[in-house]
Amino acid sequence: MRAIRILSAIAAVLISASSFAIDDTPENRLAQIERYLAAVPPDELFHDMTTNVSMNFPPEDRAAIREFMTEYVDIDVLTEAMVASMLNHFTADELKALADFYGSELGKSAMEKFGPYMAEVMPVIESEVLRALGEFQKAKAADNRQLPDPEE
Repeated sequence: MRAIRILSAIAAVLISASSFAIDDTPENRLAQIERYLAAVPPDELFHDMTTNVSMNFPPEDRAAIREFMTEYVDIDVLTEAMVASMLNHFTADELKALADFYGSELGKSAMEKFGPYMAEVMPVIESEVLRALGEFQKAKAADNRQLPDPEE
């Protein structure tokens, strides 16, 4: 009898949880994307990333890097690409969860740390990729094998 009560309680939770789901329509996805973008404005995210990444360059080059990234990169193009990709890959419920999290105090705190985190880890990623590429090139030099050109 106890097992039946436990199973009934689990079923009730599962049923009630599914009743709170957002219909996964393009309109609902877009509404949740707008909430997400309000919580994580792309221009602020890009500015923070640019500032932090520029710190990986020599001091005399930092201003030029920041100028290039802020004056010549079109944030509207990046935002449109983000929206289109989010529409393709996330459900309305997933987008709601992202907007809820990044709109929360905890999410805002995490986002403030994301730029410095990326600035710290990016040189390691770049270094490792270059190291791996060197090993790959050495290993494949004998048979003239190379990485495929992504432009082809």
